[in-house]
Amino acid sequence: MRQPFYFLLACLLLGTLATNAQDYDLDDLRHKPDSNSLKVAVPELDIRPVTLPISALDLQVIYWRHWSSFGINANQSSFSDNWTGGGVNSISVGLLLNHKSDYTRNNTNFVTELMLQYGKQKNKDQLPRKNNDRIFWDNKLSVKVSNHWSLFTSLTFESQFDIGNSYGKDADGRDSITGIISNFMAPGYLTESLGIEYKPDNTFSVRFGTGTARQTFILDDRLVPTEATGPRFGIEPGERFRNDLAFQVTAFLDRNIAQNLNLKSRYNLFANYEEITDPSHRLDATLTASVTRLINVTLSGILLYDSRLHENIQTSQTLALGLMYKIPR
Repeated sequence: MRQPFYFLLACLLLGTLATNAQDYDLDDLRHKPDSNSLKVAVPELDIRPVTLPISALDLQVIYWRHWSSFGINANQSSFSDNWTGGGVNSISVGLLLNHKSDYTRNNTNFVTELMLQYGKQKNKDQLPRKNNDRIFWDNKLSVKVSNHWSLFTSLTFESQFDIGNSYGKDADGRDSITGIISNFMAPGYLTESLGIEYKPDNTFSVRFGTGTARQTFILDDRLVPTEATGPRFGIEPGERFRNDLAFQVTAFLDRNIAQNLNLKSRYNLFANYEEITDPSHRLDATLTASVTRLINVTLSGILLYDSRLHENIQTSQTLALGLMYKIPR
């Protein structure tokens, strides 16, 4: 009798539970932590101006660039007394100093370039003779107006260091000095120019000096032209000074044409407005081959035509082995 009773009681309890049963989502039964369970203190902002000290290592923009080179060239040849192939014992030494400074800021550019060259040669049974002598100082200020064009003004000085002599034979047949043909500031040239410049890159440029003036000086009394000598360096007898107004074209090239091979040249055309059909021309070119960092071989030449100096073209050529030290290296 008890078993049916317990069975009936269990059925009643299960029915009651089934009547009161509800569906629950397990995710809802999981404990969700409070989002602010970890309290973080938020500091108050304290904004105030701070003065920074100027550092002792403060960087500055340098607008100047400088290049310098010092060189010595030498040539020597000697022959024994019984040498049947012909030849003359000789030795020559040349010194040179080049310096260039460049200032570039925005569209303004200033360049100054100084070239000093001097050399002498001694042949057997002859007096020493100059084989190189030049002072050249060029200054140019330009303002760029487009990518490749600029307005410029320039000032150039040219002369030489030493006396230039003429040579001949004395009564005994020995080599002797027969006269003087040039000296420092005899002649000396000062050229001012104003115009436009075309510069497509840093290795080549052309100046067109539409407004150019050149002064020629003779400051050695022995070289002042006379009626007997006639005009000298374009200066009339009895005068020491001449001023020319002219059109001038000046082209520069300084380019590495191969590894360790550099070509540097300067061409100048000067046409006096009063003698525009007979301009003067001068071309200076130097080809330098670097054998080592210090040793180089140079081939240089000058081609000059100026009817006031001589009616024909003048040329000069030099091949030399020398030492060259450059800063920066």
